[in-house]
Amino acid sequence: MYVSEWENSKRTISDRYAAILRKLLGVTDAELRDNVPTPAAPSADGYDELLSRIDAAGSVGESMVKVFNDQTELLRTMDRQMGAAGLVDQMAGHLAALEDALNFAVLPTARHPVALALAGASTLAAWQAIDSGAVERAWRHYELAKRAARDAEAPMYLAHAMAEQAYVLCEAGRPALGVDLVRDAQRTVGQSSSARLQAWLYAAEAEMCAYAGMPDDCRRALDAALDSIPPGVEDRDPDMLSIFLNESHLARWHGNVLALLGDVEAVTSLYGALEAMDPTFVRARAGLHTDLAHAHLTRAEYDDANTHLRQARLLASRTGSVRQRRRVDMLSARL
Repeated sequence: MYVSEWENSKRTISDRYAAILRKLLGVTDAELRDNVPTPAAPSADGYDELLSRIDAAGSVGESMVKVFNDQTELLRTMDRQMGAAGLVDQMAGHLAALEDALNFAVLPTARHPVALALAGASTLAAWQAIDSGAVERAWRHYELAKRAARDAEAPMYLAHAMAEQAYVLCEAGRPALGVDLVRDAQRTVGQSSSARLQAWLYAAEAEMCAYAGMPDDCRRALDAALDSIPPGVEDRDPDMLSIFLNESHLARWHGNVLALLGDVEAVTSLYGALEAMDPTFVRARAGLHTDLAHAHLTRAEYDDANTHLRQARLLASRTGSVRQRRRVDMLSARL
């Protein structure tokens, strides 16, 4: 009864129910209540307030930027372990604080570090929105990330945001357009890319090509990713903290793409990745079990596929991943 009354504006959503529904649906408070704040009436003379905000933004130094980046890192850790649904409001507040700091920063020395922090936070927020099924919000966050990366004069962050945005297109049923966007990201970063980001971009291209029905292009991109990845267990670059990628992560990605291609060898790669996987990547583990189910289905190994689907469904529910639950449901329909 409450749902009907909420939908027909006969009853307002209380704060108690709003807190429950935001976590359940993975939406912001404004999206839940479908309201737009009414701007305050301008004062007769707002220059004092404007200058106050400009001065505050100008005083954002290295220590404050570090606080912003530490907050992003904390939200990233919470996201991969617990999922995005319960972090929507925290993420929205974090982005608002960063945008506010950037909007009133005047000189490049003040703008660049804040813009870079905003670019990293926005791509995280966008990926969380994809995982929650909020695709329009994801698109807007990627647009914000791209603007921030351009402001920061950071081509690596720009390329990363562009390539991740391709996943929105792919989820919407336009993987070929996603291929074009990833390739444009590769051209955008050019020689400025680190080897790890280059490998990440090739792997993203391979996945888009697999969804677009371009197997030859997919395999070429996979080979390029494997050739580019730096050796060792380190998975992050000091200049590109927004991605996690090493040989183990790439093995998982490689298996995922092979499964999409219907390659029977995907199982071997995926089991190797499962054995080496960091247990704190809970949502990624849900995706890996889904990939294994897909690979076993390709080989008509239905009992094994069902085992992995049960595990994937459990982990997807634990993290509130709409995206992974959708994949699980699609594969379950094939059993």
